[in-house]
Amino acid sequence: MPDFLKKYFWDVDFRQLSLAKNSSFIAARLLEYGDEQAIRWLFKNIENSIIRETVITSRSLSNKSLLFWSSIFNIDKRKIPWLKKSYQKMQERHWLH
Repeated sequence: MPDFLKKYFWDVDFRQLSLAKNSSFIAARLLEYGDEQAIRWLFKNIENSIIRETVITSRSLSNKSLLFWSSIFNIDKRKIPWLKKSYQKMQERHWLH
């Protein structure tokens, strides 16, 4: 992976990241925090199907990012569990303290 992406992986050993083993993690991090250059690199190096699946399954994406990328990939918001009202209400009850 190119050095310009290192800033997005501040909490892991960048040298240990592998596209083959960590593609979903890499995709989620870049979808959430990446700039234009990082996003261009992402779409050139990781299959769209993996990126799309990451949008549906990743818990690390904010609601704002989920809504944006679901519209880009034309994903029905009802397919993303974290955007469902029932899930959001459950989270609110869980974090009342």
